[in-house]
Amino acid sequence: DALKLEGGKKIYEIIKNLVKNNIPVMGHLGLLPQSAKNFKFKGKKNYEREKILKEAKLLETAGVFSMVLECIESSLAKTITKQINIPTIGIGASNNCDGQILVFDDLIGLNLTSIKFVKSFYNIRKHIELPIKKFSSDVKNKKYPSSKFSY
Repeated sequence: DALKLEGGKKIYEIIKNLVKNNIPVMGHLGLLPQSAKNFKFKGKKNYEREKILKEAKLLETAGVFSMVLECIESSLAKTITKQINIPTIGIGASNNCDGQILVFDDLIGLNLTSIKFVKSFYNIRKHIELPIKKFSSDVKNKKYPSSKFSY
C-alpha cells in the first residue's frame, strides 16, 4: 500500500510530509500522464535531462521508496538508475531501469494502441469478440436469460 505521485520539485514538501507520517510514496518523473498536455518522450534536450536527474535525486531525498520513469530517453534512465539508491521502474524508459511496468489492458492487447513502448503480449480482443457476439445474439433472440438463468 502506497501513493504514487507525479512530479518533482513542486511536490517535494508534500512527499516529505507524507513519508514523515509513515505513508509510503513512489515517485513518478518524465512523462506525467495525469497532467500532460502532449504525450512526448522526455530527456532529449539537455535542460530536460538536467531537470529530470535533479528531480530524481530530490525525490530520493524526500523519501520515496522507488520511482517510475516514464517515456524518458534511454541513457537518462541509465544515469538516474546508477545515481540514485532506490529502484527505478520503467515504462517506455528502456531496459536500463531496475524493473518494468505496462498498463495491463495494453499488455494483454485489449486496447488498440500505437504507443511506441507498448508491446502487446497477447491478443485478448480476438478471444473476447466471440462470447460478446454470442451473448448479444442470445439476448436479441430471447435465448438468454433462459429459465435456467432466471429466478
